[in-house]
Amino acid sequence: MFRILTSVLLFISIFITNVFAEIKVGIILGFTGPIEELTPAMAESAELAFKEASDSGLLLNGENIKGIRVDSTCTDASAANTAAEDVIIQGVVALIGAVCPNITKSILINSAIPNKITIISPAATSSTLTNLDDKGFFFRTTHSDTRGGEILADITKDRKIKEVAITYSDTDYGKNLAEVYKKKVEEHGVKVTTIVSYEDGKKDYSSEVATLASAGGDAVAVIGFLEQGGKEIIKASLDSGAFDKFILSERMIGQSLIETFGKQIEKSFGYIAGSSGKRAGFFNRVAKNGGINISNPYTRESYDAAALVVLAIQAGGSANSQSISKNIIDVANSPGTKIYPGEIKKGLELLARGKKIDYEGATGVSFNKFGEAKGSFLEQQVKNGKFKAYKQR
Repeated sequence: MFRILTSVLLFISIFITNVFAEIKVGIILGFTGPIEELTPAMAESAELAFKEASDSGLLLNGENIKGIRVDSTCTDASAANTAAEDVIIQGVVALIGAVCPNITKSILINSAIPNKITIISPAATSSTLTNLDDKGFFFRTTHSDTRGGEILADITKDRKIKEVAITYSDTDYGKNLAEVYKKKVEEHGVKVTTIVSYEDGKKDYSSEVATLASAGGDAVAVIGFLEQGGKEIIKASLDSGAFDKFILSERMIGQSLIETFGKQIEKSFGYIAGSSGKRAGFFNRVAKNGGINISNPYTRESYDAAALVVLAIQAGGSANSQSISKNIIDVANSPGTKIYPGEIKKGLELLARGKKIDYEGATGVSFNKFGEAKGSFLEQQVKNGKFKAYKQR
């Protein structure tokens, strides 16, 4: 009788364990602060990939995977580190995030590396992250600022801008991108009339705009954060009549800009990370079914980051963070069967059979030796009250 009871209890224990088995991944993004408009759609995109994996029933023979959202802010490194430690204690096997470079660096150095946790950022573009001694735990599905600055300079040249004033957020992101942009537009023969930094979060930017206006130019490049000074720079420029054409870095692209200024910024343009063609069509269908706003930057990169975590787990046969780090590049790069958005189940099935895959994803992911994506870009322009993709870059 005792043996029967023991067997029953063991069966129940195993059943409960299997039913409620769950892999946890931290989604650590700036849900408050200067990029709070962008991050909900990013998190939803990552969660969509996790849902695909869980619904397939194929991840490690039927385990579920879920994201746990925590706020990294974009300005408070101490709060970000506390959030990272809290979610690590909950047993996450990887972190998706952060967005702002200084916060990403802090989480990486103070939390991820000491705890041997893989961290994959869909949006931290700072070139200062490239050469960090990350012990093999840091990856990013987005490009570096160096490439972003080159793309924005190419667009500026192609739009026949002859003279440009530049203003940038006095942050790592703003400084790095503005520096590359200035160098590259000058190489294209575009005259930079002035370059002016600004402090995030001020109420009055009339002084900075006056300096920009005094120098003049066909347009002003605004390199910063939409909700933390960038929008106010544009408002002050329009109100004073200084500029009506704005060249926008990717973190300045957002529907709230259209809602605020409407046709006043119809001449404006910029870029976001992204792609068109086959992989974009796959992602657009998946995102539409999931109710995700794909006009926001980094939704594609967030989906890809989550998908790569899932596929690396399957490739290594383990939800161990060190195994994830070892397998991410293998599942992302060729050779292998190409896997697109909505095909996570297919990727899991192939990996379970010992086959190689090449995760193309929503952005054409291909990692370099530093574990960062080479990047693909969509030129954006304001047309009929919306930001619309004009050209693949």
